[in-house]
Order: sequence, then C-alpha cells, then structure tokens
Amino acid sequence: MAARAGTRSSALRSPAQIPARALGEADAPGALRTTRIPLLDPSPAVPGGFAPKAFVGEVVPFSVVAFREGHDRIGVHLRLTSPSGEESLHRLSPRDDGTDTWTTEIALDEQGAWLFRFEAFSDDFATWAHAAELKVAAGVDVAVMAALGADLLTRAATEKDRPAAQRKRLLAEAASLRGGDPATTIAVSTDAGLAQIFRDRPLRTLRSAGRTQSLNADRRAAGVGAWYEFFPRSEGAKRLKDGSVKSGTFRTAARRLPEVAAMGFDVVYLVPIHPIGSTNRKGRNNTLTTEPGDPGSPYAIGAADGGHDAIHPELGTAQDFRAFVRAARREGLEIALDLALQASPDHPWVREHPEWFTTLPDGTIAYAENPPKKYQDIYPLNFDNDPAGIYAEMLRVVQHWVAQGVKIFRVDNPHTKPLQFWEWLIAEVNAVDPDVIFLAEAFTRPAVMRALAAVGFQQSYSYFTWRNTKAELEEFLTSVSHETSDYMRPNLFVNTHDILTEYLQFGGRAAYRIRACIAATAGPVYGVYAGYELFENVARPGSEENIDNEKYEYKFRDWAGAEARGESLAPLLRRLNEIRTAHPALQQLRNFRTHWSDDDAVLVYSKHLAAPFTGTGRADTIIVVANVDPHSVRETTVHLDTTQWGIPLGEPFEVEDLLTGAVWTWSDHNYVRLDAFAEPVHILKVRDRS
Repeated sequence: MAARAGTRSSALRSPAQIPARALGEADAPGALRTTRIPLLDPSPAVPGGFAPKAFVGEVVPFSVVAFREGHDRIGVHLRLTSPSGEESLHRLSPRDDGTDTWTTEIALDEQGAWLFRFEAFSDDFATWAHAAELKVAAGVDVAVMAALGADLLTRAATEKDRPAAQRKRLLAEAASLRGGDPATTIAVSTDAGLAQIFRDRPLRTLRSAGRTQSLNADRRAAGVGAWYEFFPRSEGAKRLKDGSVKSGTFRTAARRLPEVAAMGFDVVYLVPIHPIGSTNRKGRNNTLTTEPGDPGSPYAIGAADGGHDAIHPELGTAQDFRAFVRAARREGLEIALDLALQASPDHPWVREHPEWFTTLPDGTIAYAENPPKKYQDIYPLNFDNDPAGIYAEMLRVVQHWVAQGVKIFRVDNPHTKPLQFWEWLIAEVNAVDPDVIFLAEAFTRPAVMRALAAVGFQQSYSYFTWRNTKAELEEFLTSVSHETSDYMRPNLFVNTHDILTEYLQFGGRAAYRIRACIAATAGPVYGVYAGYELFENVARPGSEENIDNEKYEYKFRDWAGAEARGESLAPLLRRLNEIRTAHPALQQLRNFRTHWSDDDAVLVYSKHLAAPFTGTGRADTIIVVANVDPHSVRETTVHLDTTQWGIPLGEPFEVEDLLTGAVWTWSDHNYVRLDAFAEPVHILKVRDRS
C-alpha cells in the first residue's frame, strides 16, 4: 500500500545508504557509535584521550569488552602495527568472570609509536562446535548439525591461504560428517586439533573493527632503573685549616661513580649544577642568615656567572661536565639533571626579561612560596606574561643540556607550571630526541599528578614515601600497578634531600632496610638519596627533612669507613640491585599482586612473569613478605594464591630466600617469623619444578 501524503515511507534504506560503521568499521565516517559486534572499553587507555605509554620490554595487557546478540560465539583479535610498520595479529581469550572481557598480553620490543586496533568476528566453527556438542548429545537436530558442520568445513577448505595439508584434513572431516553419524559429529565438534586450526585461522563472518589507537613505547630506561641522587659539590669537598670549605668538583665527584655503579645503580641524579645567587641566599638549615662560605641552595639558580645554561664555577667548566657524563657512561650510568624552572634575584632573566615574573603593587617581584614555607632566594616564573618567550627559552635550555649528553631530567615542582606548557615542551623535545626522559617531582593532589603523567612525563614521584602501613602499601601499590599503569610510572624514591619521613626518623635501621626492600621489588623504578645507606635519620625539629640539610651546606661522608665497620646499608642495596637485574619479573610494573597474612603488619605480594616473556624459557616468580613494623618481631601465617603462577592450591613447591640463601618447602599457607632487627623481609624465588 502506498504511503499516505505527508508521512515517511517505511521502506528500509538500501545497503549503500547504511553508514559504514554499521557494517563494522569504527574508523569510517558515519552516525553510529557502535560496530556490528560491539567493541567497548578498549585498554590500554588514558583519561583525556592521550596516548597510553609503555617501555621496550614491558608486557602490556590489552583488553576489550566484546559480545554479540544471542548465543553465537565470537572471537576477538588485536591488530598491532609496530613503529617500523610491521603488522601482527593476536588472538584474545575471554576472561572467565562473566564480564565479556577479552584479554591478551604482548611484550613490546620496539621503541616508538605503536598502533593497535581490536577486531571482532562471528566465530563460525566455535558456534557450530558448541551447538553440535549440546544438540547431538540431547538428540536434537542430529542430521542438521552434521550437515551444517560438513558445509562449514568444506567452506574453510576452499580458503586458498590455508596450508594444503590443513585443507586436505578439513575436506576429509567434512566427508565423515556427511554420513550423519552422531558419534562422528560429536568427535569432530570436540576435536582439539580442529579447534586449534580454527583458533589459529578462524572462519570469520560479521567482522567488526574498533578505532585505531596509538601507544608510545619509550626506551627501557623510562620504565626500569635504580636511581642514586647526590650533590656534586659534596663529593670531594674538603674542609681547610681556616675552617672554610673547598667545594667538590665534577672531577672529584667522578671518583664516586665507580662506587655507585658497584652498588648496581643505573642513574645518577644531580641537583641543579648552575651558578647560585647571592641575594637572600639561605644559610644552614634554611635560615635567612648566612655565614661566610655558605654555598646557598642550588635551587636559587642564576648569578653574574650565568643562568640555566651555565655551570657553577666551583664545579668546573662545561668541558669538565661533559667529561663527567662520559665517565658515568663508562661505568654504565646515565646522568639525570634537575630541571628547576625558577630564578634567583640575580639571574640574568630578571634583568633581561622582568616581564617573565610577577610584579607586586610596590614594584617588587614576588618570591616563591609553598605556605608555610617561603623561598626568599627564588623568583617563580609567570608563564602568562610572555608565554611565547618563556616557552622558547625553556626549550632552548633543555636542548642545551641534551647537547651536553643529558637524556634524563628530574623536573622540580612541575605542578607549579601550566599543564599545557609541559604537554608542549615534552612533545617538542621528544619529537627531535625520543630518548629524553622527564621525571615529574610533583607531590601534590592526585588529579594533578596523574594529569602530568598523561600529558607526557615518562616517570613520576609518588606517595610511596608516605605509605608505610600494610593497608596503605597494599592500596597504593595496587593502584599504581593497575589503575594508572597505562600512563603513570611511579619512581619509588625512599627519601629525597627534602623528605625524611617520620617512619625513617623513628624506625631506626630496620625502617631503612624495610623501605629499601619494598621499593626495589614492588616497582621497576626506584631511587635513594645519598646518605640513605648511612642511616641519616635526624630531622630538623618540626620538619620532615634532615637537619643540616645538604641543600644549604656541604656534607662530608665516610662511605668506605662505614662499610668497613659494617655500618652501611650499601651491601643490602648492592644485593637488591643484583636481584632486580637477575629477575625479569621485578622489571615489570603491571604484574604486582597482593596476597594475605594474618598479621596487620606483614605485607605479602608477588611478581610473576610467564616463560614466554622472561627470555630464559622459564617463568620467573618472586614472593615478598615484609614486616612493615620496624619495632617488632612478627610471627604469622601467610596465605598465597599460588594459581597466579600456575601451581594448584595446596601443592608444595620450593622457595629460596635471595637475601639469606635459605631454602624452604612452601604451599599456599605458610608460617613466617620476621624480626625487624635482623631479617625483616623475605625475598623469595619460586624454584623451577621442571
């Protein structure tokens, strides 16, 4: 019947009018947001639409929610394109939790921008095999299922890109089904070999493709490393007969590099090495009164000798610095330089670009504050007065130090600069040199810390420094290894030149041992500030920082003597770094899993890496059991989900304590005794059972 005037025809649109997305292509233009087989919640993903990140060698979990109407089976693929253009297809497996989530894990082996896309399809063989197994066993549609199976296998055999031997087998199986024998149909539908053939090369209809997304794989040092911080001016500093101090130099500091390398560290992080202003220079313990010879804070950058592209004359010359960088490389170390974008009142910027700062009503320039702290020796930059000029100058400064051999920057207080600036700067630098790494030193609100990571920072300081109880550590470590691991890489510094937590102040040597063990094993990147191995734990009254802070004076430390007397933590740090190097499971972030104990002070976690990813052909599993109360001896039972590393619950296995060499037979429930004053932590290797 013809449509009445004034009404729309109810006729269906022709296929040519159906949007391409309705036919299964999410990247194609069209009004529909879903594909024929929906592909939802793809991961990895980053809030705000930024590209997720990984590092070379990282095992990345990919997942997507996929389903279709009715009971027909589907399959899901991940299509990966490497930075060099090589394309690969990976089959995903459904998670057995009723969420329609499909997953796979891929170890990324190439630096640069990867492309990935999820693809779903109607899995015709799996649909038939499942229905045939159920129906034939129930005596329903027996002949129909045999005929359908024969047609399906024949269709698969006509695909010319299948191996000849496989096509021959498919035709033979199809012929066997044509007899309609129920037993034969059951045998074919449950044949594991056939199932594998169709898993490797499925018979696909109703194909759908999700949106193509990018993922950036940074070089390995962005995700794995042990950092050691020191002040070059203290390394080799000498107290003269008149009581004054002769500063250490890059040449004297270079003598310490072999010791740092021998402890197994990968990165030496230097506080700012630039000229220090004299106006409002801070004295010892951050006082406003200076004494002759007080070196001042290295964060008060800039003097008559230059600014951010200059070197403090007492440390040496640019040639000396480059020699220091080369000396570090010979020891297998990289140099990380502090990037503190601020100025002392004596900085050339103040004279040449006063518009880069905030001027108060009385005509003076506002100095930096972090209430209640005041930094009278520092002027913060105002990025809104001349953004083009400031952006260009900051880029020039970074490029200058990259040219001197620096590829890692620890950025001081990035949360006090516009987020937009960091997105721009990091992208500009990495476009020219993708090896450059930026670490965000931002102890601030979670949203800000995460946003800095999302826009480009390859590493981030974190709340680890203040997470000390079992409950706090479980929550924190689970969060950083799973909730934000697609874009935020925590560098688990145990202390800094500005931070000496109450845990370390009052926990004694046990606290230092406990924190080092957890930091070195819970995450693939961690760091210590020089003096940690000497248990420097006396705080300035009323603060969370060391008394006689090295920021305002020279430090004289007897490294060798302390170790000779057995008073140094260096042997433990050395052993921890050896363990990290030997065990690839500890070089991953996303594989952290908590387990249980009956004691609120005993933390239990594991890190497991499956055999295909270790490079050794064998799986690698580490269990850490830590008494986080540095004042006690704890006896308790720990409970392990051993299925995480493929051992059935209740089955015994051997573990070796990598700190002491002790070997025990464990299962999923185990008694432990942890003496905070002797052995507060077990780092256990699950021995191979093959």
